[in-house]
Amino acid sequence: MTDACCWTCIASALSWSRPPATSRLTPPEPRYHGVLRIDLHTHTDQSDGTSAPDELVRQALAVPLGALAITDHDTFAGYEQAAPVAREAGLELVRGIELSTRLSLAGRHGRAPTAHLLGYFVQGEPSAEFRAWLQGQGKNRDRRNVALIAKLRSLGVDITLEEVKQVGRNQTGRPHFASVLVRKGYALNHRQAYDFYLADEARAAVEREQVPVGEGLRRLREAGAVPVLAHPIRMPFGPADERLIDLLGHLKEQGLEGLECQHSEHSAEDVAAFQSLARKLDLKETGGSDFHGGNKPDIDLGTGRNGNVHVAYEQLEALRTPR
Repeated sequence: MTDACCWTCIASALSWSRPPATSRLTPPEPRYHGVLRIDLHTHTDQSDGTSAPDELVRQALAVPLGALAITDHDTFAGYEQAAPVAREAGLELVRGIELSTRLSLAGRHGRAPTAHLLGYFVQGEPSAEFRAWLQGQGKNRDRRNVALIAKLRSLGVDITLEEVKQVGRNQTGRPHFASVLVRKGYALNHRQAYDFYLADEARAAVEREQVPVGEGLRRLREAGAVPVLAHPIRMPFGPADERLIDLLGHLKEQGLEGLECQHSEHSAEDVAAFQSLARKLDLKETGGSDFHGGNKPDIDLGTGRNGNVHVAYEQLEALRTPR
């Protein structure tokens, strides 16, 4: 073999060829080190994100992502508005939901910690009964918002529910309160607004009525969803704590099927620890950025915080595989 022929073979093997031109209905194949990339945890402006549903689809194509789950809080409105746009664009869209529930821990006093559950409807559509129940959860949020305004005003904060609703538009929650507090100079940024006023233990904290985690798991399973525990780093026990293993085992007995191992708040060590727990407890591994657009500007769609999220398509396939 001649030197010229040899170099031709090497160049052919190593070169990257540009994919053929595609129509606007066919997104480029999104790969991370050769692995198809997806995002299973995102929010639109129908809950506490800032991207309109059709805008989120365009952002997913730009990453690019092979599949996108919209997991708005207590509503399917974002998914349903995005679905026709995603279908036309050739983007695989997954119907999801995020529920806020309360943990009841033996020996713990004071406010019960929150557990967020993600539900993925990978095998069918949610029932009318589940949709009606979600509307009730929205009313709980509305009552909390009224009480939160009263608490803030008692602390000398000049704020009205009307101006917060103008920010939230579709569903008003704490991120929208944070935006108003920042705009009016009561906090430098969203994080400070939470730390000073809005977090569970902050000065203006108002406990929202939330269902027990067991009921949340039951509701999701009865509705046909795959229940997953979101961002487990927020649990009251760390990934190396035996109490977390016991808690996850208890939740699995109540219907938990998956653990969000990859998340923007997880370090590489956290991811490895949660993956180990998922394998130990036979829970499905999932992951997502928890993208909120401008409400969490340091988190990028599909890649998380500083590129710490890279979820493979195989995780979506695993969600679709019945136990």
